[in-house]
Amino acid sequence: MRAAVLFAVTACCLDVLLPTAAGAAGASQAEKPPAQRDGVLQLTKANFNRALKKHTQLLVHFYAPLSGDGQRVTAAFQGAAAELQGSGVTLGSVDVSKEKELAKQLNATAPPPIRLYLDGDKDKAVACPVPKNAASILTWLKRRTGSAADLLTDFSQSNGSEELLVVGFFKELASDYADVFYAAAVDLPDVSFAVTLNEELISKYDITHDVVLLLNKSRVVEAYKMLPETSKEELIAFITVYQMEPVTEYDGQTAGQILSAPVLNHALLFIRKSSEDFQEIHSAFHSAAQSFRLKVLFVMVNVEEPRNGRLLEYFRVREGEAPLIRLVNLTDHVTYNLPSDKFDTKTIETFCQTYLEGKAAPKMQSEPIPEGWDTQPVKQLVGVTLEKVVFNPDKTVFVLLYLPYSQKSRALFPLWEELAKAVEDREDVVIARIDASANDINLSMYGSYPALRLFPALYAERVVDYTGKQAVKDLVKFLDKEMEKAREYRVKEDEDRKKYIETMKAEEENKNKTKDEL
Repeated sequence: MRAAVLFAVTACCLDVLLPTAAGAAGASQAEKPPAQRDGVLQLTKANFNRALKKHTQLLVHFYAPLSGDGQRVTAAFQGAAAELQGSGVTLGSVDVSKEKELAKQLNATAPPPIRLYLDGDKDKAVACPVPKNAASILTWLKRRTGSAADLLTDFSQSNGSEELLVVGFFKELASDYADVFYAAAVDLPDVSFAVTLNEELISKYDITHDVVLLLNKSRVVEAYKMLPETSKEELIAFITVYQMEPVTEYDGQTAGQILSAPVLNHALLFIRKSSEDFQEIHSAFHSAAQSFRLKVLFVMVNVEEPRNGRLLEYFRVREGEAPLIRLVNLTDHVTYNLPSDKFDTKTIETFCQTYLEGKAAPKMQSEPIPEGWDTQPVKQLVGVTLEKVVFNPDKTVFVLLYLPYSQKSRALFPLWEELAKAVEDREDVVIARIDASANDINLSMYGSYPALRLFPALYAERVVDYTGKQAVKDLVKFLDKEMEKAREYRVKEDEDRKKYIETMKAEEENKNKTKDEL
């Protein structure tokens, strides 16, 4: 306000002396307020800081307009904006496809896509769970600001009509257990929560105090005993997993739920729902799932469903191969095949347990070795030749990992041919490519494709990502720089290897000497 008054006084003074110039300066310095669409501010790099200073609670959705989630959350935002008029909470959105620089500045190119900025501080935004609808947004805002007593309903007054209800049976509401329960409720705004101290209800459900029950229309789904070490994250994982069926069928509605589940180990059953043995195999898969809740998420994929084509392509599964079971961890994306043609419960359980213990062998898939694969300027690698070629201590290998159906990947083929010709006289350099969709890569090389990765001429298995400009001169410059680094490191490697050999030789001589003395 003081700044506004000072500006007004200064403008008046200048108006006396230079009225025309002052008017022009005032017009040029005036900022347009952010445009609104259905009550939601349309934020840009030019107006974001101003909006941040003006609104003490600014809930912002960073979205890509063509994404399904982006459109759904946009609709939820518009619905919530109407309800939040005059509440002190302002909603805004940023189109990250247009505001790339702003998104980069705010580190909004990665999750979470919804953030609450408080009191103008853009460095300490509060992550908001991705909402299903407008009610989710309103519930989240209410729960995060309300007191524990206000957040949740009293279960003794509930009619049990909710499809899913999470109930905390506590001895005391002012306890660490209850605090963890309340914190989980804030992060799960799409789930109904309730508490009770009613001893009769505790007796009815035959439980002790400090237990969380998942109820579906008053039917007990599962119970969770709170412990002193129970964290909010553990309770959220329990609720999230048990609100799903033991086996979830993959489709457009469940895909987001499956991928966002806190359990990263997934068992996938690829099967035809029309097959004669479907019920028998699905029943065995379902029975095995009961033993691994919170450890492995069990998912059924109908290979006859055309909309599942991309998933089959990703896991390289052909319809004719069904039924089959794969295990995969969403962190490293290494896949494991059920090593049996039996699909009974015991076999599936043994497979899952072996996988969890780290004893399962990963599935390796490779195309056949192409004829003359190493005679062309760009060497065509496959799964069985990859490691042998790229981890050659006497060669520096630059590899293009591509997807054949990706236009972005195919666009790099001419560049890779140019690079191969530019270095064709250098015997210590290999330019290669590999189809990442048809060959398993048992290396730390996972990520988005296309990818350019360089393997220096070292004994150590080292991989260097290239993220620079896609031009031959820049690729060669990067290649030369990494080769020089590798040469310097190779000197140390050779010295270490020499010392190791000498040490082993000395130990062997000492062993022989000891034997002679004996």
